[in-house]
Amino acid sequence: MAPKVLISDKLSDAAVQIFKDRGIDVDFQPDLGKDKDKLLEVIGQYDGLAIRSATKATEKIIAAATNLKVIGRAGIGVDNVDIPAASKKGIIVMNTPFGNSITTAEHAISMMMAVARQIPEANASTHAGKWEKSRFMGVELTGKTLGVIGAGNIGSIVIDRALGLRMKVIAYDPFLSEERATEIGVEKVELDTLLGRSDFITMHVPLTDQTKNILSKENIAKLKKGVRIVNCARGGLVDEEALAEAIKAGHVAGAAFDVFAVEPATESPLFNLPNVVVTPHLGAATTEAQENVALQVAEQMSDYLLTGAVQNALNMPSVTAEEAKIMGPWIKLTEHLGNFIGQMTDEPIKAINILFDGEASEMNLKALTAATIAGIMNKANPDTNMVSAPVIAKERGIKVSTTKQDQSGAFEGYVKVTVVTDKRERSVAGTVFSDGKPRFIQIKGINVDAEVGEHMLYTTNEDVPGIIGTLGTTLGEQGVNIANFTLGRHEAKGEAIALLYVDEAVPQTALEALKATGKFRQVKPLTFNV
Repeated sequence: MAPKVLISDKLSDAAVQIFKDRGIDVDFQPDLGKDKDKLLEVIGQYDGLAIRSATKATEKIIAAATNLKVIGRAGIGVDNVDIPAASKKGIIVMNTPFGNSITTAEHAISMMMAVARQIPEANASTHAGKWEKSRFMGVELTGKTLGVIGAGNIGSIVIDRALGLRMKVIAYDPFLSEERATEIGVEKVELDTLLGRSDFITMHVPLTDQTKNILSKENIAKLKKGVRIVNCARGGLVDEEALAEAIKAGHVAGAAFDVFAVEPATESPLFNLPNVVVTPHLGAATTEAQENVALQVAEQMSDYLLTGAVQNALNMPSVTAEEAKIMGPWIKLTEHLGNFIGQMTDEPIKAINILFDGEASEMNLKALTAATIAGIMNKANPDTNMVSAPVIAKERGIKVSTTKQDQSGAFEGYVKVTVVTDKRERSVAGTVFSDGKPRFIQIKGINVDAEVGEHMLYTTNEDVPGIIGTLGTTLGEQGVNIANFTLGRHEAKGEAIALLYVDEAVPQTALEALKATGKFRQVKPLTFNV
């Protein structure tokens, strides 16, 4: 029997035809996604669900989807899909992460031009029968300095277009290597330097704890007088209230926003200010982009349902179903190893070296490598998945190398990950025990045996008496319960480390209390998706 797919949002006729041509039984009901009760009633009939943003694949819908194997989102955002619920039921969630890149980059350039020449206000004035030629004095882009925050896929396209406009481009991106910066023709700078030198600033980063309010009130005060700000990335990257005050004060000459902290944005401090251009999240709203993502999701879903091939999956590696059964624990291990190093590394990464030993060396190394990179990149970009991670690493000029070797120790197989920065090399190794659970077995060359938990605490110290007592007593006083405790050292009186698995996130007060003892060189809370 042919697989059956429901399209519950508006997708192009060409996408519907792809399913039909591939032998898929497709049910095209573009308005069904808006009727959650009807969707709940019929979803159990389908093997695949193709959606845009109108359909909400909630936990309740997923629970009723007794035959569903894959959800395909035509676009990048998957806020309307309960991914954890889908994962628990073994439903693959796919998106199309690169289909909107050019469109979004072009919108950012368009917005920059619009705010440079006050085009929307001049247009409204002229339509009103006025002829206010002297009122709308603009600025040229040629020769101006554009500061780009985030030089990934979309950011690099913006950089290319801006260089074509003869702008000088500087970029801030912790993951951008000097080699990659030279390749794409930008000067890599620190954030404060970008704020002080830029005539225009455009942002192309996801919204994370690190990027939220990256243009805070404090950072807006550092901006060069007369700067113009463009945000076509994510709402929440800019303190809109502080920016509005800076525009009113004349410090910032204008702004162009396609995204807002609260959407739909029916009100904002930026509305109705002079030389502020606003659009209703139109970054991906072109005929070409909408067509591209629809065709891509149809091809991806068809491939999976007919052959088991997985592309652009957010909750499963790009491997066959047969491989996934064997490799699942090892993929989780490599994600954990990457997560550990990603959380421990603040400076730009130049290279990632992965050693596969014994049993691990005989598996699908491409998938394990992708899982490792995704784990490393996840700190900076939570949307990173196993498919997009290698692309993002390549864009940032990060060199990735892998090595295979026969079994060389007590374990039947293990994986060791080393990252290289300008300042240091950092390594961590792990294996999968017979119970299928990943374990850390070496950190910084120090042998350990650590179970991986959702919340962990990593410390380093000189190997002296009393460290165990200090950790236990201090955390106990702060109400932190230790589930598992691992110690390791190179030699007596040398460097020692501790890795603690705790019941909940370690509060800041506990971290400060540990630092206040003066016994620890490093105190670092860690989180893992277990």
